[in-house]
Amino acid sequence: MTETKLKIKILGEAVLRKKAKPVREVTDEHRQALSQMTKAMYAGSGVGLAAPQVGLSLQMIVVDIGEGLYKLVNPKITKKQGIQVNSEGCLSLPGVSVKVRRAKQVWVMAQDESNRSIEIQAKDLFACVLQHEIDHLKGKMIIDYASFLGKLRVKRKLAVLKKSKSSKL
Repeated sequence: MTETKLKIKILGEAVLRKKAKPVREVTDEHRQALSQMTKAMYAGSGVGLAAPQVGLSLQMIVVDIGEGLYKLVNPKITKKQGIQVNSEGCLSLPGVSVKVRRAKQVWVMAQDESNRSIEIQAKDLFACVLQHEIDHLKGKMIIDYASFLGKLRVKRKLAVLKKSKSSKL
């Protein structure tokens, strides 16, 4: 991977619907990608970003809800507890929010960027964001939680967005 600026992929791009591949061992290239993902997340004013959202089909996510940055490789939810419902947005669905029911608390196993195993216990917003980003690694997006009518509204909104972007080119 060369030093290129990663661009956020929008719903409709095939990489967003593919299951991401596990990372065998974290290399300098992976660390560079995680740093670029972090920059893209902050530039988009996001609190989380998964590698597929920038076109990389790898099991890597970055998360920062304002309490410190986490760069996680091969994250897996090992336990869930409780229920919360939040209106979620997504950098790959600009201007869209969907009410999503998720676990209130999760336990996640992952590797950090130094290949060390870590376990995270998260609740509330942090748990929500981890679940959201791990969904991306499975090819799942918040639109999948929307009702039929909600999906139609989102698709209409994205069609208008794409049309306005192409008219500016």
